[in-house]
Amino acid sequence: MFRLFFIIFYIFFSQVVFAQQWQELKGEHFIIYYVSDEAFARKVRDTAEVYYRQIALDLGYPRYSEFWLWDKRVKIYLYPDHSSFLKATGQPEWSQGMADYGKKEIVGYNLSQVFLDSILPHEMAHLIFRDFVGFKGEIPLWLDEGVAQWAEKNKRDYIKKIIKKAYDEDRLLSLEDLMRLDIRNIRNKEEVYVRSTTSKTGEPRVLFLSGDNLVSLYYLESVSLVGFLIETFGSDSFSHFCRQLRDGKRINEALTSTYPNYIRNLEDLERRWRKYLSQLPY
Repeated sequence: MFRLFFIIFYIFFSQVVFAQQWQELKGEHFIIYYVSDEAFARKVRDTAEVYYRQIALDLGYPRYSEFWLWDKRVKIYLYPDHSSFLKATGQPEWSQGMADYGKKEIVGYNLSQVFLDSILPHEMAHLIFRDFVGFKGEIPLWLDEGVAQWAEKNKRDYIKKIIKKAYDEDRLLSLEDLMRLDIRNIRNKEEVYVRSTTSKTGEPRVLFLSGDNLVSLYYLESVSLVGFLIETFGSDSFSHFCRQLRDGKRINEALTSTYPNYIRNLEDLERRWRKYLSQLPY
């Protein structure tokens, strides 16, 4: 009994001590909690504020009252190192960061460049997007994931090169397939998936893809579609499109309402997106 009591006391005491080590650094829209390395915490805070402005500008979202201000600020937790991050969060070994959308928290660790360059803007974009559109409308999963990836600004040129290559090789999923596919259910990377699509010339085509390739292609097309809409028609129109979905419109209705002279349904969207890909200078 004494040993059991000692173990329980030790675990509880260790957690309390660790919790007391958190130091707080406040910004306009974020509160950074860190255990050590204040310099990196300041870098995360300042970078997050830059990302915040970029993402809001790219997505055309209005700056409404109290948005991520005061007690609504997003919390970012920085663990001292990768091992302590994994131990505290239970994430897989490859994970470099995570987000809790319910609590509006983002978690990483000190001196992680991947967290700073990629995970931070990605997860922030998810939070901003969902703050704007909510969870009630029929928001396609590809749109949510595309918005988050588009926020990773450093990857945009690389993404355009890869998607252009897929277009040139006639390896694109159809938009109809993208709408139906819940990529979260693809768990076997080695299994072969058969997808029907069309070629550049509009002829029926069948793709045989491993689970790994299917997932990669899904995310690649998602971010490319979001980039196409924003770059071609502007952030304000994209914001209007998202609002239509938020307010209960089906995707074809939202497209017609937002882009009446150009895109009235998924077929129009796919046709114009493919034309955009054909003109990419890569």
